[in-house]
Amino acid sequence: MKAILKTMAAGSLLAALAAAQPAPRYTVSDLGPLGPAGSATFVANNMVAAGAAGPSTGAMHAVLWYFGMKIDLGAHGLGGPNSEANGVNASGQAVGAAQTSTPDNQDFCGFSQLGLPASKTACVPFVWQYTGMVQLPTLGGANGVANSINNRGQAVGWAQTGAADPDPACPVGQFSPVVWQNGAITKLPNYGSDTDAIAAQINDNGQIVGSSGSCAPFSVNSLLYLTESHAVIWENGVATDLGNLGGNGTGGGNHACALNNRGEVVGHSDLAGETTFHAFRWTRQTGMQDLGTLPGDVASLAIGISDSGAIAGASFDADFNARAVVWDNGAMTDLNTVIPANSPLYLLLGFSANSAKEIVGLAVNSKGELHGFMATPH
Repeated sequence: MKAILKTMAAGSLLAALAAAQPAPRYTVSDLGPLGPAGSATFVANNMVAAGAAGPSTGAMHAVLWYFGMKIDLGAHGLGGPNSEANGVNASGQAVGAAQTSTPDNQDFCGFSQLGLPASKTACVPFVWQYTGMVQLPTLGGANGVANSINNRGQAVGWAQTGAADPDPACPVGQFSPVVWQNGAITKLPNYGSDTDAIAAQINDNGQIVGSSGSCAPFSVNSLLYLTESHAVIWENGVATDLGNLGGNGTGGGNHACALNNRGEVVGHSDLAGETTFHAFRWTRQTGMQDLGTLPGDVASLAIGISDSGAIAGASFDADFNARAVVWDNGAMTDLNTVIPANSPLYLLLGFSANSAKEIVGLAVNSKGELHGFMATPH
């Protein structure tokens, strides 16, 4: 959604904060400017947040935030200019993707297409813990992305297989979902006859969620080369389709974005006819449930869920202006209505929620600059 968000009128978004609000239920911490393509994407239960921000060089670096400190993981990266941290666990292990010095023309991580300094080099998965980045193996191809790490040190993501994609229109080689453990990589199956897939998140029980489909041109909204046909959960190495809300995934996509340790899954699914997409919550007991939108809005995303069941995401109006939202105790709330009215930030996307219901995500200030935020409940 980043490209869409850049086109929003910050003034009109901030105007909503002037309206009368109930007593604030969250305080907001500004994590600082992110640059043109950065994000604050995940928060662990110990309040360590992971994401990416642009340093003065104009590139994007993987970063961690902890009690006001920003740790630049990309300052000593893997030889290339750009990197991103996508997840972190309670032990401080972070995972993500970083460019190297190895020549490669595929722009697998999409950094160039996001407007960052062009670098025709491979983008590889990494794990970081205190001493620096360590490159993780792929499946034979040059590129890969690590997207999540649990408290047992198991990481998941996707990696190129080294084979050409069967779709001649695909701009990158074939890629598959993977698990890394103790430095070794294991391939997960795509769902059914799908040719490509990604693993988005793993919980402490080893359950994994993501999306399976076919290769497509890079999307600046999903940040993937994937038509997200099926929202998928992997258990014991078996891929299961979670269903959909009526659509086939060619619009906003059918994607299981996150799950908690209770096995509750959240994501987004196209509605019938691909007219729009809605956030969903899935459990084994209830199946996929439509979480709807804020009143008057047309689309929504659920991106993160805590063990306590709090869900972070966003709701979009007909012009695709975004509002960060939280679903908690059965209610959907615009986060901007439960923060101090004088907040300098308008909260656009909630990416992740931890067990204390702290939420991190993407915000904009009155100058139209993208900032990371952490919202902490009273």
